[in-house]
Amino acid sequence: MRLALEFKGLSYEYVPVHLVREGGTQFSPSYRRLNPQSRVPTLEVAGRALTQSMAIMEWLEETHPDPPLLPADAFGRARVRSLALLLVADVQPLQNLAVTKYLKEVVGAGESALRNWLGEWVGRGMGALEVRLATETDTGLFCHGDRPGLADLCLVAQCYAARRVGVDLGRYPTILRIDARCAELPEVLRAAPERQPDAEG
Repeated sequence: MRLALEFKGLSYEYVPVHLVREGGTQFSPSYRRLNPQSRVPTLEVAGRALTQSMAIMEWLEETHPDPPLLPADAFGRARVRSLALLLVADVQPLQNLAVTKYLKEVVGAGESALRNWLGEWVGRGMGALEVRLATETDTGLFCHGDRPGLADLCLVAQCYAARRVGVDLGRYPTILRIDARCAELPEVLRAAPERQPDAEG
């Protein structure tokens, strides 16, 4: 969501939600009133709360169409949404904090089992994405064509998350090429987690 706001050139107030400190501030009563799922992100606009990254980015695309995050043609839009959903619906949920915490605290998974879990599920998703990006003719400098878009925003976030949990991305040269190109964009630099006010050293 932060990347989408930056690409759209929209100003916003960043309110940090610490997912670990004090048991996770996403579980506080005040945050739960905004987002009963106790997940991030939440975007408040005109007294209304929008949740789920994909829904928020689609809303931003509809309400602030320039610059576009989706292609003009229906097949292109479907492809970009498919690439994005591969990451945000199939890969990211299996590595998020709530899942890994449950695996450790309820299932009793040790560090080795957790690494295997993350490697398996992140690897499956990234492997499938690599094949698509490397073989589909619509891939260009970015996931779709030569302009960054919705799928690239999801790719940047997933590459960051994969590195954070120790997954080796060296097997995915097309993904790494696109991620490296994205990393040079000023919008990506501004939205980087380490550049946010609540970043921890």
